[in-house]
Amino acid sequence: MAMPCDPAHAPRLEGIKLDHVAFGLASVDQSAEILVGRLGGRPYGGGPGIGFSGIQWQFARGELIEVIQPDEDPDGFLRRFLAGRGPGIHHVTFKVPRIEDAAERVGAFGYEVVGLSTANPGWKELFIHPRQAQGIVVQLAESHPELDFAPWSLDWPFPEVPPPIPEPAHIVPLRLSARDRERALRQWAGLLHAEVEETGDLLRFAWPGSPIRIAVEIDPDREEGPLGLEVRGAASPADPSDSTGPARPDGAFSGLGTRFFVVD
Repeated sequence: MAMPCDPAHAPRLEGIKLDHVAFGLASVDQSAEILVGRLGGRPYGGGPGIGFSGIQWQFARGELIEVIQPDEDPDGFLRRFLAGRGPGIHHVTFKVPRIEDAAERVGAFGYEVVGLSTANPGWKELFIHPRQAQGIVVQLAESHPELDFAPWSLDWPFPEVPPPIPEPAHIVPLRLSARDRERALRQWAGLLHAEVEETGDLLRFAWPGSPIRIAVEIDPDREEGPLGLEVRGAASPADPSDSTGPARPDGAFSGLGTRFFVVD
């Protein structure tokens, strides 16, 4: 772990934005049935990465869900994730104005900077490991698409998709579980400048200009990490044998290694 400096003197990440939530799957083709057929996602862009390739689907208010699949390297990070945890939510990505400031701030708050990369002027990034980040990979990225060596675009091949529902669903918050309230506040509000709304054991974090939020349920006895996504406007399965399964009485359904909680 990095030796923390005084966080009060760390650079602020003005304009930080929660950009997207990412799923890790064996194949991006697996995403279309739910993200298009039931949630109405529209293609937004796709392209290569280091050790993976991926696509993004866009929803009602500009929310982005990314889906990544591993390349052929049997020891790649995504194959390790799939072997150890199975398909599901892999990371959240925040866009920051300057990656060097982000690295300094992450260290000042006592987190280890993992995978700092500045070689591509169009996409500079770092990560916080899920062991420190309450069960989810946190990616911070400085993005300049006009300078990117391999920019993502709509020209990337997308999977064959079912007919989408007429209007895209709203992706409300990403639900996470955390064991410690103070650690959750320090990570999302302190380090990453979120606005906070607290109701009992539920913390809701929001970032100005970001259509996706994060809701953290505090439970000291539960494993930390993703619980699922809240969605508004999801379609019911057209066929009772739909592999995503019928909605439960509370509206939730499962797929892509996670839960989707349907809310009014």
